[in-house]
Amino acid sequence: MPPDKVAAYADSLCYTDLVAGYYIGAPESLLSAVADLSSWFFGWDDRHDRDAVHGRAAGWRRLCAGLHETLQDPWAQRHHKDPLVAGFADCVLRLYAHLGPRWNARFARHFHPVIDAYDHEFGNRRTGTVPSVEAYVELRRLTFAHWVWIDLLEPTAGYELPDAVRKHPAYRAAALATQDFSAWYNDLCSLPKELAGDEVHNLGISLIHHDGLSLQEAVREVHRRVSECVTDFLAAEPDVLAIADALLDGGAEGRKAGAALHSCVFNMRNWFSSVYWFHHESGRYRVENWDDQSLPPYVSDAPGPDIPECGESVPQSVGGQE
Repeated sequence: MPPDKVAAYADSLCYTDLVAGYYIGAPESLLSAVADLSSWFFGWDDRHDRDAVHGRAAGWRRLCAGLHETLQDPWAQRHHKDPLVAGFADCVLRLYAHLGPRWNARFARHFHPVIDAYDHEFGNRRTGTVPSVEAYVELRRLTFAHWVWIDLLEPTAGYELPDAVRKHPAYRAAALATQDFSAWYNDLCSLPKELAGDEVHNLGISLIHHDGLSLQEAVREVHRRVSECVTDFLAAEPDVLAIADALLDGGAEGRKAGAALHSCVFNMRNWFSSVYWFHHESGRYRVENWDDQSLPPYVSDAPGPDIPECGESVPQSVGGQE
């Protein structure tokens, strides 16, 4: 977004407002960093779209490589000439200041596959490949960065949860329900603009393409799945709260862990209302007001500062694994 578009559109897009309801109780420095990461994520998503549309494969792969490198050494990327890499480094450094090396390493492990999943989507866009419903669900859990947003519940609570709690089936079920709800509700609201832009990554598009559903049937099916996420969360929530209450009886460290887990579950619940609110307030989904439904008015379609000429050779990005 060039300065004139920032002035005209940034506030109405509500990118920073979105996370304010996700991470209630976070210190201001953390909330600011997460809000900036949210804004950065939307900018990255729009670059991904424009690079795919214009076939800028070399520039895209250079960006992916820079993001992977940032997770390994964010200090070294603070002044990268691509503002998306430099901005990511700034966010990562600020996030890394809260819980320590163990949490930081987990954040990086969870973000490497997100970059690789976006790269996978880039290939699908270039070939017009619509993933199957099952493949799309798994891919979406990476491109939406499910576990990254769940990880951020812990610095909000000021405490790193024990592995036994984080990996407990009830905790993972509740977390997955909040994130699937968010990703699929986003698909529901972004379906008009993604159909207009010949996008291939949307739960509704996969249902239409592979299951033979009409547009109206696909919308109903996505809505059903979104509603089921609420039911799934409500089923898992009591079990997670029971774990938290049991921890509170376990001495000083147990009380810290129990209070942190209560905070995490409280903010998981907040994802539902925050995501719903955002999609009905943000100008990102008001396709009916755009002159060209395939190109949002707030996006500059000009090449970015770090996009090389077509045909320039760059190394393939290599991602980490959880």
